[in-house]
Amino acid sequence: MNVDNYSLIQAVRGPIMLIALGTLVAMDYFGVRGFGQTWPILIILFGVLKLLEKAVAKPATFPPPVPPGGNAI
Repeated sequence: MNVDNYSLIQAVRGPIMLIALGTLVAMDYFGVRGFGQTWPILIILFGVLKLLEKAVAKPATFPPPVPPGGNAI
């Protein structure tokens, strides 16, 4: 299940960033807030998505340790 969540987050990261960018530009255009005040939201959103991606990522697997006196390859 983690692989599916990881892939989903990777797949939606770009579209979510574009939607956020479009929303911020529209807010600037309609005079709600200037883009100069709202652009840090993009960095925060990107960071949150990267944290989610890392949280659901499969942990790295390490090879089993070599027993004492065993032959290492």
